[in-house]
Amino acid sequence: MPLSPSATRDLLAQISHHPKRALGQNFLVDGNIVHKSLALAEIKPGDAVVEVGPGLGTLTTALLEAGAEVWAIERDHGLFNHLAATLGPRFPDRLHLLEGDAVEFPLAGLPADRAADFKIVANLPYAISSVWMDGILGGPLPARMVLMLQLESAQRFTAPNGGSFGAITIFLQSAFQVAPGHKVAAACFFPRPEVESYLLNLVRRTEPYRFPDATKSVIRGIFQQRRKQIAHLLRDRLPDGGAAWLQELAAGGLSGQARPEAIPLELWRRFPANALPAKT
Repeated sequence: MPLSPSATRDLLAQISHHPKRALGQNFLVDGNIVHKSLALAEIKPGDAVVEVGPGLGTLTTALLEAGAEVWAIERDHGLFNHLAATLGPRFPDRLHLLEGDAVEFPLAGLPADRAADFKIVANLPYAISSVWMDGILGGPLPARMVLMLQLESAQRFTAPNGGSFGAITIFLQSAFQVAPGHKVAAACFFPRPEVESYLLNLVRRTEPYRFPDATKSVIRGIFQQRRKQIAHLLRDRLPDGGAAWLQELAAGGLSGQARPEAIPLELWRRFPANALPAKT
């Protein structure tokens, strides 16, 4: 079970650790949310699970006690040492700790022979959520991801076209379906964050679609100028100025004056693969 806020405060004092806001260190103190995370991820004995930012080991312990084998990456040196000293001896064969940056090692050192069928359960810092997700989408895809995110990030990842819909939304939803998740109140953490959080529940599609790297780069560039009309944005990015794709948009009821976020996911998945390299 997670520690209470007071017990968490005492443990942090005992190991001389002050939560680092820059690393998004808000420690979970609600057992119901831990159980909910495992339930959404459908954790069972023998599962290979990647965890990012295990912190004090609350979620890590629950995963291990449920019989999972865990690959966890922790950037904070002090917390890494705490986990190695406390959980390492308890689960010497099923806990694999890596000290490092999750952006550089998004799968926490998961070996190739376990990458065919694995899950990710993680409490993601806001600052790295998009770039970490981009790394995940470029490698072996997990069967399932249950991610604790700031509510704003979860809304961006799952947005329909319009509003906060963007490049990362397109890439993510082309590979994963969004399953029911769970809103998490600020009171479930210590220190208490200033925003609400959300358990995002993602299931890999039966036939996940991956965009070529060159196409991803072009789509990112388009959304960096999202206030401009799509016909203007395509002129220097596609050999024909996007004429063929614009015809597809027209068939879907959209004109060349549409903004990028107005274009639905299924049309982005038909974006031409012959995009031109960005000018330097």
